[in-house]
Amino acid sequence: MSIESKKTREACCSKLKLFLVSLAFVFFSKAFGGSYMKSSITQIERRFDIPSSLIGVIDGSFEMGNLLVIAFVSYFGAKLHRPRLIGIGCIIMAAGSFIVALPHFLQEPYKYETSMSHNTQVNSTENSLPCLSNHSLTEKDEIPDVAAIQACEKAVGSSMWIYVFLGNMLRGIGETPIMPLGISYLDDFSRQENTPFYLACIHTTGIVGPMFGFMLGSFLAKTYVDIGFVDLDSITINYKDSRWVGAWWLGFIVTGTVILLSSIPFFFLPKSLPKQGEEDSSNKSTELATGPEQENFLPDETQDGEDKEKIVTFKEMVQDFIPSLKRLFRNSIYSMMILTYLVVVNGFIGLITFKPKFMEQIYGQAASRAIFLIGIMNLPAVALGIITGGYVLKRFNLGVVGAARVSITASLGSFSLLVLQGFFHCDNAEVAGLTVAYQGYPQVSYNYSTMLAPCNMGCSCSLKHWDPVCAYNGMTYASPCLAGCQTSTGIGKAMVFHNCTCVETFMTPAANMSAVLGQCPRKNECDFKFKIYMALTVLGAFISACGGTPGYIVLLRSIQPDLKSLALGMQTLIVRTLGGIPPPIYFGALIDRTCLKWGTKQCGGRGACRLYDSNAFRMTFLGLITGLYFLANVLWGVLYVKIVKRQKKLALREQAKDNGMEANTPTNGHANISIAKDKEEDSKESSI
Repeated sequence: MSIESKKTREACCSKLKLFLVSLAFVFFSKAFGGSYMKSSITQIERRFDIPSSLIGVIDGSFEMGNLLVIAFVSYFGAKLHRPRLIGIGCIIMAAGSFIVALPHFLQEPYKYETSMSHNTQVNSTENSLPCLSNHSLTEKDEIPDVAAIQACEKAVGSSMWIYVFLGNMLRGIGETPIMPLGISYLDDFSRQENTPFYLACIHTTGIVGPMFGFMLGSFLAKTYVDIGFVDLDSITINYKDSRWVGAWWLGFIVTGTVILLSSIPFFFLPKSLPKQGEEDSSNKSTELATGPEQENFLPDETQDGEDKEKIVTFKEMVQDFIPSLKRLFRNSIYSMMILTYLVVVNGFIGLITFKPKFMEQIYGQAASRAIFLIGIMNLPAVALGIITGGYVLKRFNLGVVGAARVSITASLGSFSLLVLQGFFHCDNAEVAGLTVAYQGYPQVSYNYSTMLAPCNMGCSCSLKHWDPVCAYNGMTYASPCLAGCQTSTGIGKAMVFHNCTCVETFMTPAANMSAVLGQCPRKNECDFKFKIYMALTVLGAFISACGGTPGYIVLLRSIQPDLKSLALGMQTLIVRTLGGIPPPIYFGALIDRTCLKWGTKQCGGRGACRLYDSNAFRMTFLGLITGLYFLANVLWGVLYVKIVKRQKKLALREQAKDNGMEANTPTNGHANISIAKDKEEDSKESSI
């Protein structure tokens, strides 16, 4: 009998470990796909020639998909076969990833904007004459006919970004069951003291996913979008150019395949397991099991074990949904945590969405290098922070109050480092006529009129195109024509422009008046400031992540066990709806206001931004994030006071019970202490 019981226990533990490994792989897969989406934002923006505000809408479509089904999946999913639902969700996520990649196969090859015809004359021996080319200002800058624009847009498929939007939304729908059902399943059937460690393992494995996602994004950002379909020698731009588009589509095929593979184990796992460590619970549901600390911290509620273990019908589940929601949000600790997470996620989503663009515009980093550094430096720091937070909880056996202390300390520490980041920045890139004036001509304001100067007036240059060249004086010009270049030699990326009249105004007559393709690099001191910035972000990421697991434990221990899946689902619903959808949109819209030079679409009209006012960009971006994180710290302070007050109140109640002052004796592990009075106190306590 004992041997058989032991075997049953071992089988139970092996299934729990199988679920743990499978869930960790799913967290890795979904983080892999999600982080690759974030790393591809810049490439998608350039490929479809759309502004940051619209790319924010596309990025937010993932949360929109969550919004559609999260509440129902979290509530009804808890009553159904949770592992199987997670497996189905993974299949839906994979399908969404493949749909995101679909536009690449439906569109024509990418044609970047250029003021020159060099990309079509690779085999020509004639030199391009940028300033003396046979075109006029009216030909280049005239407003095309509306019908012609519509016909052109239909031909090039400019609305193909809708596939990316819908595919990303499908990814969000598929991701819905993973977190609430997976975490609640694990917490239900594992020992209470093991839960923090298991959560830390899962989230740490999940952090490895973004590392691979950003590294894949960095690699593919250097790979031309139409690789295998065009002659790469004919391409006159490189991966450092703001018009460059990497092979963004290929990554979605890779991530979709990985997510599809991660779904397989969940179709072979049981609906429920015996509680870890309990011998005779193989035929008994333990979904409502609670630990001693959770019983003591939660407000008393009348509970009937028999009623909660009986099988309920679908109609009864529907009828109980609204009362369950009311009971959940009467919990003041839970409500405050949702509000705090909401503010934090607003700042975090805005930060992670536009951080590569921030590093590109403020510090002159290539998009691929910015993505690579985030993946190789920031994300390992986050993983180490999550492990550290879980270890501190387990090592010191911290309760709810202790976990809250760790979280608020980490939040304050990371906020301080965020403030310091604003003091280490580079100046604007020197672009003639946009950020600095032509030599000898005053700069009145940042607008297109200042891009023309006497040195290029006779060239009939287009003001719309962005085809930057770097002169040997260290100045960037928006196009070879605007630099006043008379002749050119070479083909492709090796093209060099000569006799640039606007360069002469800076130099002595005997100096080099040539220019090469691409923007000029930033000054040397910018590299030093960038290193300090990266050090601050890495340290801040580590400190912030230390509070992740403790904060999650505070949330788990503050809700009734029968409401656990619903609570986690509602948290995901609210935080992702209000914290995931709006930030990319309003961050993107405000960042668009700092644009100095907009690109031009193939069919005419405004495309993606090519150059930002870096000072305005920095103040907007960091100002928003700093303000949101400051508010989050204030809310953490209020939350901590509430947690301490509730803990003291419950401690006094336990002390009174120990002294024999309670009239009733405990039953089923719960004390029936002045039920009516307690309910009244709880309702007062829950009002915020």
